[in-house]
Amino acid sequence: MSALLSSTPFSTIFAPSELTRFLLPTQSRLQLSSLTRYRSGFKSGTSRSLNLRCCSTMPVQDQSENPSCSQDSLFYSRAFWVTKSIIAWNVGAGEGECYLYASRKAELCVAGDGIQGHDVKIKLERTNYGLPQQVIEKFPHIRDYSAFEVPATLDFQSLVKCQLAVGIFNPYGKCASATGLQLPGILDELFSYTGPLGAVFATEAVSLYLWAPTAQAVEALIYKSPSEADPVEIVQLKELDGVWSAKGPTHWEGCYYVYEVSVYHPSTLRIEKCVSNDPYARGLSADGKWTLLVNLDSDDVKPEGWDNLQDEKPNLLSFSDVSIYELHVRDFSASDPTVSHEFQGSYLAFTSQDSAGVQHLKRLSSAGITHVHLLPTYQFAGVEDEKHKWKYTDIEKLNSFPPDSEEQQALITAIQDEDGYNWGYNPVLWGVPKGSYAGNANGPCRIVEFRKMVQALNRIGLRVVLDVVYNHLHASGPFSDFSVLDKIVPGYFLRRNADGGIENSTCVNNTASEHFMVERLILDDLKCWAVHYKIDGFRFDLMGHIMKRTMLKAKSLLNSLSTEENGVDGSSIYIYGEGWDFGEVAKNGRGINASQFNLFGAGIGSFNDRIRDALLGGSPFGHPLHQGFVTGLYLEPNGHDLGDKANVERMLTVSKDHIQVGMAANLKDFVLTNCDGQEVKGSEVLMYDGKPVGYASSPVETVNYVSAHDNETLFDIISLKTPKDISVEERCRMNHLATSVIALSQGIPFFHAGDEMLRSKSIDRDSYNSGDWFNRLDFSYNSNNWGVGIPPKEKNERNWPLIKPRLADPSYKPQKSHILAAVENFLNLMQIRYSSPLFRLKTANAIQERVRFHNTGPSWIPGLIVMSIEDGHQGVPGLSQLDPIYSYIVVIINPCPTDVSFANLALKAKSLQLHPVQMNSTDVVKNSTYDASSGCFNVPARTTSVFVQPR
Repeated sequence: MSALLSSTPFSTIFAPSELTRFLLPTQSRLQLSSLTRYRSGFKSGTSRSLNLRCCSTMPVQDQSENPSCSQDSLFYSRAFWVTKSIIAWNVGAGEGECYLYASRKAELCVAGDGIQGHDVKIKLERTNYGLPQQVIEKFPHIRDYSAFEVPATLDFQSLVKCQLAVGIFNPYGKCASATGLQLPGILDELFSYTGPLGAVFATEAVSLYLWAPTAQAVEALIYKSPSEADPVEIVQLKELDGVWSAKGPTHWEGCYYVYEVSVYHPSTLRIEKCVSNDPYARGLSADGKWTLLVNLDSDDVKPEGWDNLQDEKPNLLSFSDVSIYELHVRDFSASDPTVSHEFQGSYLAFTSQDSAGVQHLKRLSSAGITHVHLLPTYQFAGVEDEKHKWKYTDIEKLNSFPPDSEEQQALITAIQDEDGYNWGYNPVLWGVPKGSYAGNANGPCRIVEFRKMVQALNRIGLRVVLDVVYNHLHASGPFSDFSVLDKIVPGYFLRRNADGGIENSTCVNNTASEHFMVERLILDDLKCWAVHYKIDGFRFDLMGHIMKRTMLKAKSLLNSLSTEENGVDGSSIYIYGEGWDFGEVAKNGRGINASQFNLFGAGIGSFNDRIRDALLGGSPFGHPLHQGFVTGLYLEPNGHDLGDKANVERMLTVSKDHIQVGMAANLKDFVLTNCDGQEVKGSEVLMYDGKPVGYASSPVETVNYVSAHDNETLFDIISLKTPKDISVEERCRMNHLATSVIALSQGIPFFHAGDEMLRSKSIDRDSYNSGDWFNRLDFSYNSNNWGVGIPPKEKNERNWPLIKPRLADPSYKPQKSHILAAVENFLNLMQIRYSSPLFRLKTANAIQERVRFHNTGPSWIPGLIVMSIEDGHQGVPGLSQLDPIYSYIVVIINPCPTDVSFANLALKAKSLQLHPVQMNSTDVVKNSTYDASSGCFNVPARTTSVFVQPR
């Protein structure tokens, strides 16, 4: 009947005899509560990246009415159709009869005696046993709702296409409460689908498939080219079990299309004709409004040698060997004069072999960096794909202002939504490369050039990681050009709260991976990037908002890809993400989510914020002057009140424990001696809120970092937290000290592009939309971009009083010599990491057996970390031999402003010498010494020294 319904009036389908079938006996009664619209407070298409203020628009309510049973109550969806036989609703037990109402034309209205305008009215029966366990597992946030039985004989496929509501009545026959319904439960049960979706190309035809079980009609409008105003063809799609399809001629390839979907939309309470791109789009027109019919398997969109790229990829023996360099496509080359003008800020800049940027990447690769993590490169909002629409600022004028001026940020923010810059965390279509980074945003150019970028990076020894943002979408509703999924199946793809409002804890339009077809879309998208773009890793933005089940399926899917079947080796694809646990998903509020603690044993990496906060001090959300291990806590106070001297010293000792757990890959069960002299596990070392520091089961589950695109750069936060009277040389040493901890820790080291060059964004804490000016990278090493004006007001004004005097002080600005020294130090650290497998142990067991921390307990030397890593010897019982060159390594991290001597009996009489890389460097580290007779080490101020025992 569902196929008939798409083209037949409702009254024709439901004859009087059938209507009687719907009205089966039932019972009970319900109740409503607060008012929050499905629409929440966001107008379609107005959101920007992570810069949204989440709010709600309340309906105007006549105080004489019952607010739970008024016309406005239909704007809310407080009942859940969880299976075809059960509707869940949070209503009291003392209410009367309950009914389900349906209107094909969306004509439901609430009157005093009930809901009018329905085509169908169905009596529901309240059960006495609550919701079944499988429903509670799928929807844990409604576990205490009442359950109402739905007659089994209904035509469910037809009903879900209607405007739906439930109403409950008091014993006097008056409507006590009414509300709309949330449908993901029944849609998953009836319409979960694993067949083809999107455009499918065959030798004899091009076929279109769209999953849209709530749609009443779907048309595809075919356009010959993006310049044509009128479609050359309008095709009616036919439905089978919720999937709409059409078959067309092969000459459709290269054309463009959009869907026109007639569907009930709960945000307007109307049947809307939604014009939308295909959720499975693989190409777009330049304005992003039409989907390109492009076959990614066609030789026409493959660079020369593309099919054999797997054979050229750099070797990766183990995920423990991974190290990551985080980079924004536009940052990389937009300001690089050694890149041709037409390639600046684009994919093809990575193919410019002689540019300063590519030469820098080659140096990083030679030193050991294995992966380049690219900030979002899918189709996002916030930047026009057509470059002629961009606005620019006068660079000479910007350069003319003082380093602490407000003028630069005023000029940048005046055009920030019309220039060519945005980080890209505003997803519109996950499966299409962003057009603004291509030479031509129309046609297949973006596909070819993206592939050339991957090819070029692989060929200089770097694997490519994509930053994927599956946790939210930029827009919702039936009208915005940037809304896609919420036009196709309104209310399904986005996670909704108990009132039916869209959850916005990620910032806007949270997606719901707990729903089958949302999870499927994520998995299909990952496979597309892995197979068709040969991507080597994925970083999941706000991964904690995705279900653990989805992440495990993603890992399994990628791992199953083979060179023989798919042209790629999926076993070498590394995945990691932000395992933060907050919002509606916190504490498994929507199911078991992919949070740091829940991912124990999954083999999926998560960012270790513990080591970041201990090194820098406080947190990104705390006071900006709160110092940490490398920024002078206790050793060089900046005047910010952290309590008395004993309290500050205690903070330093606790920070050191956190860092040591992190250096042991943040393992949950790693045993060490804490600052109180007790033997404890990593999970027994606690943060200030009482949560465990250690949470990982293996080193590949920990991504250690001290800075990333979010928040201030490493050099900027050091400049903010340190005392004003220290020198820029000392701040540079602190920058190097922080990167050394990350580089020499067990686990996966992660670096923000520019950490190695003292990168500054003029202390901008959130440069997502701050233009090229504040985000510049200079691979000539002439400047680190310090002092280019007060950072934009929107995110930084509160800290302007702290920032302004620092930017105005010329002594804060590093010179070229400082930058060159920082680059050398960073390259040396990476060479040291890759000089021995002992820095990249593969298992928790190996770390526990081989890694030790000295200078622990209450009698420690303040501010000194001493770590040793032991190897076995061939043919000798005990530890196996991993390193053919070194049998023992000692790492000493000295954050003190003075040289430090440290002696330990356990380290006496060894044949230790300074690592040859450091011995041959130009840094003061070459002055580090070790005396075998006493076991005494001497390490210069703010220096990390590595001693090795050659075989």
